[in-house]
Amino acid sequence: MDALVMCGGRGSRLGGDTEKPLVPVAGEPMVERVRQALAASRVERVFAAVSPHTPTTREHLAGRADVTVVDTPGDGYVADLGTALERVGTPVVTVASDLPLLAGDHVDCLLDRFAAGDGVSLATYVPVGVKHEVGVSADTTTNVDGHTVAPTGLNLVADGTDDEAVVVADDRLAVNANRPRDLQVAAALLEGDR
Repeated sequence: MDALVMCGGRGSRLGGDTEKPLVPVAGEPMVERVRQALAASRVERVFAAVSPHTPTTREHLAGRADVTVVDTPGDGYVADLGTALERVGTPVVTVASDLPLLAGDHVDCLLDRFAAGDGVSLATYVPVGVKHEVGVSADTTTNVDGHTVAPTGLNLVADGTDDEAVVVADDRLAVNANRPRDLQVAAALLEGDR
């Protein structure tokens, strides 16, 4: 199965002049950390969806032999995802470029769940309590089986409209680097200071 990294967002909540996918966490751009996690997983090919908002990210990734760049219009996450999916096809693992603590085992567990399931799309969530425990933001929440959860940015998009929620209580998936504090928490977790 292939993977699609979403790299087109502006990252305005982070501040600064660096495009969000290229913002370093512990000295390495977030998109590189995601790319390494995908390389450590069983995904076969990696695509990166960029937009006019991320020209430097496009340039950074275009030179990599292990990533195929997909251009999107920059009309927002959902619209850009739709454009990228038309190019890449489904089923495909999708991952936000702001998951600096993503690991290959996260991706492989999702692949295993898909293989053992009914072929429906999978959306990975983390309990909001885990996000609070590690000290990161929880901008979007929903309820799954009576528990308040937040999307992680790791999903598996399949054909059809059915989907299943996968709730994982893992500190590493709790960190979407949307704000400066999130970057600090990610760096501390990487360095084992938490």
